[in-house]
Amino acid sequence: MENQSCTINMVIQKILDEEKQYDMSKIISAYEFAEKAHEGQKRTSGEPYIVHPVSVAYILLELGMDTDTICAAMLHDVVEDTDATLEDIQKKFGQDVACLVDGVTKLSKAPIFNQDEQLAENVRKILLAMSRDIRVMLIKLCDRLHNMRTLACRPGAKQRKAALETMNIYAPIAHRLGIKSIKDELEDLAFHYLDPYAYSEIEHILEIKKDERDLFIAKIKEKISERFKSENFKRPPQIDGRVKSIYGIYKKIYINRKSIEEVYDKYAVRIIVDTQLECYNVLGIIHEMFRPIPNRFKDYISTPKANMYQSLHTSVISKEGITFEVQIRTWEMHQVAEYGIAAHWKYKEGIQSRDKMESRLAWIRQVLEAQQVTDDVEEIVRIIKTDLTSDDITVFTPKADSFTLPVDSTVIDFAYRVHTQIGHRMIGAKVDGKIVPLDYKLSTGDIIEIQTSKDESRGPNRSWLEIAKTNEAKAKIRAWFKKECREENIVQGKAELEKEFRHYRMTVPEEDIGMLLADDLKRHNCETLDDFYAAIGYGGVVLPKMMQRLKENYDKIYKKPEETNEIVPTKTISKNDSGVILEDDLKDLPVRFSRCCNPLPGDDIIGYITRGRGVSVHRTNCPHYRASVMEPENRDRWKKVTWAKTPKSAFYSEIDVLAIDSTGLLVHVASAVAESKVPIYNSTSRRIKNGNAEIRLTISVTGKEQLNALINRIQKIHDVISVTKIEGGKVDD
Repeated sequence: MENQSCTINMVIQKILDEEKQYDMSKIISAYEFAEKAHEGQKRTSGEPYIVHPVSVAYILLELGMDTDTICAAMLHDVVEDTDATLEDIQKKFGQDVACLVDGVTKLSKAPIFNQDEQLAENVRKILLAMSRDIRVMLIKLCDRLHNMRTLACRPGAKQRKAALETMNIYAPIAHRLGIKSIKDELEDLAFHYLDPYAYSEIEHILEIKKDERDLFIAKIKEKISERFKSENFKRPPQIDGRVKSIYGIYKKIYINRKSIEEVYDKYAVRIIVDTQLECYNVLGIIHEMFRPIPNRFKDYISTPKANMYQSLHTSVISKEGITFEVQIRTWEMHQVAEYGIAAHWKYKEGIQSRDKMESRLAWIRQVLEAQQVTDDVEEIVRIIKTDLTSDDITVFTPKADSFTLPVDSTVIDFAYRVHTQIGHRMIGAKVDGKIVPLDYKLSTGDIIEIQTSKDESRGPNRSWLEIAKTNEAKAKIRAWFKKECREENIVQGKAELEKEFRHYRMTVPEEDIGMLLADDLKRHNCETLDDFYAAIGYGGVVLPKMMQRLKENYDKIYKKPEETNEIVPTKTISKNDSGVILEDDLKDLPVRFSRCCNPLPGDDIIGYITRGRGVSVHRTNCPHYRASVMEPENRDRWKKVTWAKTPKSAFYSEIDVLAIDSTGLLVHVASAVAESKVPIYNSTSRRIKNGNAEIRLTISVTGKEQLNALINRIQKIHDVISVTKIEGGKVDD
């Protein structure tokens, strides 16, 4: 990749070439301060470190940013990498420059647990700073752009890590800020390191056809220009040609599984006129000159994108049979399309137009609010990856109000985008006048009517968290459960944690749970175990993410090194505790119940001595037992065990209910369980094919007899097809 670095002389010349007024002495002073602070420091390439901040300042000059932003770019690394302090910067360059530098500075001393959380916390801090001053993110984007331009000098693993961060975080943010030039270059540079083979292949194809492409675009531009001469424009429209970015072509070819011939917009002509009316007049002329491709017209003027991008897009076919895209916009639309939020500084003196930016920056608050609801700092990265995608759809209310959502959004996402209370009270939806299920995926142009309950206390269903696409909707659903259902959340969260413990074969004494979870309580700002259970229950804590780390801590606390050959039980369970009677020589070993067959009192059982974990109890008809006992080396590890006369009071079990989807089905099933006096610890329901529904329940029973009685009761419910005990899957080692 080409090294694109700048010198202070290039910056000075760029300032002199600009029509804007800059405080040259302040910028030169910032350069001299940074040069002295970074003296002796080198980049990986071997060049002086000062080249980097100067290059970042130059990119910001190209965006037309103001004096304080250019100074902050010169100084953006001095606090992190040198002995200079924010107080030094504030004293010499003022409060605004100091705040910008502070916003960009990483949290190098923050108490973070891993690199992913370090990245997420840095992004969160930058978003907080940019919510106060958008220039923080503009500096950070230009900083990342120059680092990507010079990434070739870094080791391969760091190249891929930086490229992945760029693709997942910085390119989506550049897209949402509307800075197309930076977004496209970041994506292409990241793509070059993430998939060099595909990058080179597309680059080669474009290079082969370069002369052919340039000739074609020149002919089209000449033909359109000649046609415009017969129209009454106040001044001739500007006609430009362009080629789609390499990553843009890759997404169409590899992700959408199209051939390069099917990428209609790889060649494009852009026409810039003076007024919006002229845009639509030009559209008519283009459709008269070339044959339009059906369903390839997009009106982003009447319905702007979320980043305020406006243009008319149409794909047409030339007489030579070559497809190409035509973009039509006004000069003002062009400025916003090219420079995005930075156009406020390049053309309007950005600080003075701060109020006009508020609607364009609302997504920043949504991202921060969604992360706060989950209490999970890494959620902020997931939100940016999903909600700030460049692939959007535009949908409408019956009153023609438009809303932009990510691709694959559902009616639940739409309801919460319109208003939080509409989402909470939703009971159904219509799309284009037809009733649709809540998991219906919306498409551009859909007209959506949300049906709501008159009951103001009504709230969402937990299953909506699996259906919703946008993190905005998920955050509002979690917030409702967090506020309204604390006791239910505690029960739900505790059951989910115990389920994960069983899955990871962890037997944790009740009195030790607080010690094992101490770091996670601190991480999620939970003062008590009940707070933590509640956070799990409403979705604020994502258990699968933390379980591997918990398992490692568990092994350190409860297991001794393997070379000692000494078994250290997690908890000594007597026959009265476990409900299982062991042979005398095994009576002090911990007892576990295998997830592969979920034995219950009443089942014929057998015990298996696991390595360092005690005795695992299986049913005698368990396929894993029958397979293992045939192997000579395992036979001696299978031991006789029996149920005690007074078994353990409760055992977890899972059942699956298959039924015809009907109103009140879930209520009838829940009533049958309640009448059987069986606790429910978790439940999920979903609609499946052929008009059927599936309900999965995690319950607590005293034994096989109680479970069978419950199954028989549920099977008598009208519309229930079958009830099955779920046998589990993993065998113990």
